[in-house]
Amino acid sequence: MTDRPIAVAGAGAIGCFVGGRLAAEGRRVALLVRPRVKTEIERFGLHLTDFRGSEQRLAAGQLALSEDASIFHNAGVVLVTVKSAATAEVADLIAQHAPRDAVVVSLQNGVGNVAVLRERAAGRRVLAGMVPFNGRFHRSSSGDIALEQDAANTAAALSVPGLVMRANREIDGVQWGKLIINLNNALSALSDMPLRAQLASREWRKLFADQMAEGLAALKAGGIRPVSSMPIPPGWTPTLLRLPDPIFNAILGRTMKIDPEARSSMWQDLKQGRKTEIDYLQGAIIALGERHGVDVPLSRRIVALIREAESAGRGPPKLSPQQIRGGV
Repeated sequence: MTDRPIAVAGAGAIGCFVGGRLAAEGRRVALLVRPRVKTEIERFGLHLTDFRGSEQRLAAGQLALSEDASIFHNAGVVLVTVKSAATAEVADLIAQHAPRDAVVVSLQNGVGNVAVLRERAAGRRVLAGMVPFNGRFHRSSSGDIALEQDAANTAAALSVPGLVMRANREIDGVQWGKLIINLNNALSALSDMPLRAQLASREWRKLFADQMAEGLAALKAGGIRPVSSMPIPPGWTPTLLRLPDPIFNAILGRTMKIDPEARSSMWQDLKQGRKTEIDYLQGAIIALGERHGVDVPLSRRIVALIREAESAGRGPPKLSPQQIRGGV
């Protein structure tokens, strides 16, 4: 598998970081890119950094770049890193261009992408994965990438220094656990604040805690057990988030390895006038709540605010916790 190229379908923030790290360790990597990203890498190469201060520079020639999905033609692995709304389109491109024996790995937000890939990628082996960090050519937080349990060989083959993948027997729970954490993406986008600054503020943490508690109630009603990528069980997190600042900092402050300027992908989407993944995050909680009779008013309020910001096209609206709560 590793003697054939590793293709990245959707070379944006996560795709470029993962693909770049693999290429830096000598793997053959092919990126399916948008014209703007292709031009940027061709002119400046790829500069990868992380929250620990390490950095690497790759010349454009160390990566194969294309706007055409025919770049998948000899791939042994296709890493899917597109936004959830583009999953069906990318699955069709994989079905058309990738070898039948290519392994397809979803490294996307949300919980429904693997089903779409399996339905449309014409019988190829599709693996669920979870990326615990974010950034743009920059890894701004810690954690290893999780792949589903029967992907141990794939995880080992794709692991390189600074980018470790591990098989996990509870991948469904891991994906839901990340979705619960990713509910904060919308708060970062609406506030226009870095994630670390938000977590330093009790009012923002209480809002995040209330949103998590709402989501956890919907998951419990649906019989879903979320698995945290952190040492803290998901059910404890809302209580810990509500603690006064001195106690919260004493318990969790040193364990939060987050770049001071890290912001969410949803913040980046609003900043660049793109449609967000709100329907695949809070939207998934709303759908689950509706199926099981659990009211999730805060999730509905946040979806409405994000859609309003998308329509306005003026970037993050800089709302306060009180403005986000509204009458909820």
